Amino acid sequence: MSTNGHVRRELVLAICCMSILIVGLDVTILNVALPSIQRDFGASISGAQWTIDAYTLVIACLLMLAGSTGDRLGRRRTFQVGLATFTIGSALCSVAPSLGWLIGFRAIQAVGGAMLNPVAMSIVTNVFTEPRERARAIGWWGGVAGISIAGGPLVGGLLVQLIDWRSVFWVNIPVGIAAIFLTHKFVPESKAPHPRKFDPLGQVLMILTLGLLVFGIIEAPNHGWGSDLILACFAGALAGGVALVYWEMRHPEPLIDLRFFRSPPFSGAAVISVCCFLSLGGFLFLNTIYLQEVRGYSPLHAGIALLPMAGLMMVSAPLSGRVIGHRGPRPALVVGSICVLAAGLISALPIGEPGTLRLVVGFALIGIGMGCVNPAITNTAVSGMPRQQAGVAGGVASTTRQLGSALGVAIIGSVIADHVTHIVAGPAFTSASRMSWAIIALCGFTMLGVGLFTTGAWGRRKAKANAAQMKASSRLEEDRAPALS
Repeated sequence: MSTNGHVRRELVLAICCMSILIVGLDVTILNVALPSIQRDFGASISGAQWTIDAYTLVIACLLMLAGSTGDRLGRRRTFQVGLATFTIGSALCSVAPSLGWLIGFRAIQAVGGAMLNPVAMSIVTNVFTEPRERARAIGWWGGVAGISIAGGPLVGGLLVQLIDWRSVFWVNIPVGIAAIFLTHKFVPESKAPHPRKFDPLGQVLMILTLGLLVFGIIEAPNHGWGSDLILACFAGALAGGVALVYWEMRHPEPLIDLRFFRSPPFSGAAVISVCCFLSLGGFLFLNTIYLQEVRGYSPLHAGIALLPMAGLMMVSAPLSGRVIGHRGPRPALVVGSICVLAAGLISALPIGEPGTLRLVVGFALIGIGMGCVNPAITNTAVSGMPRQQAGVAGGVASTTRQLGSALGVAIIGSVIADHVTHIVAGPAFTSASRMSWAIIALCGFTMLGVGLFTTGAWGRRKAKANAAQMKASSRLEEDRAPALS
């Protein structure tokens, strides 16, 4: 291994980590700014939910397409287009004249964001080919996610307090421009030898399924859970999901390669990822509003209050990556799931509004849990998969994260909206808060059970057999490709 080659690989890792930094910052910074946005635009709770979910939902819908596009058209090229679109979207968000325009510009941001994480992960997995080095790189990837969450509330709170909420989008612009230049200079171009064709019907079905599901959850408190509109949304989401699975199972080159899910660890990681980021998305939505509107904290004070969670996530993620490199993902999944479960129980079970000590302990446990679980999810998603399909596998893992975040904001936001119209201190909001923490505890319990079940000896045997089948199938597809061309 040459010194120049090692330095170049580390530079590529740093550049790719810049993408997750600005994407992660954007979520946590905006959460702190939500009360200010609500006041400026006179937005309801559902309006605040859409400000977050317009971003996470669009990313969840387009990540699979972005991963396969990078594999087909070139990962560096797709990465640069994503950086440019995200940077332009950020600039537009900073000048939005109304809530509707802000939500629309957030969707433009998300189109760029969808091109970043799965393509960047594909670049990393193709540059770091040795398993232990790859695990270490993924650990740093998770650490940067922790840094973005750690810095987001603090930087966002400072900017909102000193300037206003529009300034939270400014930080993306110089980072995006620098990343575009560095990508052109240092990141090698790569493509899959036999990339998958586009699957437009699968893409449309995914958008309909996820869009109708999240719309139904967010708007249910406004229209009624039993209203014709909401029931139609849930029925449409169910029909769309069934049609999506049916189509993808029969499509020769599907948007979502369902063969991945024959591996119990991979399927388990997908479920754990949804639960993990449902907890995180709901936690941030609940507590940034709670700290400012109920406890009366300033935006900066609220950002500082979230540092125990964010700082411990930043510290535990690289440590988790090291453990995964030596002992596999099971210990990290178990420890992280127990922490999320404990955080939910500590905050949900005692009657009344939680005191400061309970809040700090709950926040810290959430941070440790997320830091432990996130690298394990990524490692499980890409390990054993053919390198040619790294973009697709990474896209599945990233899609479940964004879907979880969107569902967290939708579900916990709707729990709050079912109890109160305006966020004020009182028994109604306390009840909503306890129910929200109970949902987080349920997610932790699910993560623990699924993690123990899918990462045991049986799961590892099935995963090994599935990986061998996929590699053999990939070699067969590569052999057929020249004959078909």
